[in-house]
Amino acid sequence: MNKGNNLNKEMFDSISKEYDFINNLITFGSHKKWKKEIVEISKKIKPKKILDLATGTADIAIELSSIENCKIIAVDPSSKMLKIGERKIQKLNTNSNIFLEEGNAENLKYRDGIFDIVTIGYGVRNFTNLNNSLNEIYRVLKKDGLLIILETSLPTNPLMSFFYNIHTKFYIRLIGKMFSNNSNAYQYLESSAKTFPYGEEFKKILRDANFKDITEEVKLFGASTLYISKK
Repeated sequence: MNKGNNLNKEMFDSISKEYDFINNLITFGSHKKWKKEIVEISKKIKPKKILDLATGTADIAIELSSIENCKIIAVDPSSKMLKIGERKIQKLNTNSNIFLEEGNAENLKYRDGIFDIVTIGYGVRNFTNLNNSLNEIYRVLKKDGLLIILETSLPTNPLMSFFYNIHTKFYIRLIGKMFSNNSNAYQYLESSAKTFPYGEEFKKILRDANFKDITEEVKLFGASTLYISKK
């Protein structure tokens, strides 16, 4: 694991206890609905094996576990995030088809072409090397397999952009200071959301990584985007 991955691991370890609570505050709970949409999209192709990268505390993996006869492998570099995810899974008694593993997207240990779907919720912008990670994802996906990404983006409407900037600059930083032991982590997450490519720019990155049939669904006036692409 390189230095960048270590820094990400340490940062997310440090905010693991309050991560779910603060995520609900930041998105006003909307992220739960969007993650359920990932499941509905996934169900349509009747997958047998799904890889959920940057799983965090396993929210998406838990939702995906409702798909019949499907194995969910959920991967994250933060061991503390995974421990919280494990507790959530045990509490909900949905652990029969979810397998949590520590790791990162740049160096996946899985064979070529074994996953029907790869899902990523708010994790792509934290990849240390995006191109390497996308190449690895492409490798482990089956032909015509889906890559489904939920990630932050920026509103293009000037009025929505104004309110978004207020929300991120003051609200998110205030929440981080009030509820987190590492408010710097939320400043990083806020700044990375503003600089990470989105919309057409991110779709071009996906095309350059050989993904095809790329579509996007804008959420919350552009504050998040759901990208769906195919190998």
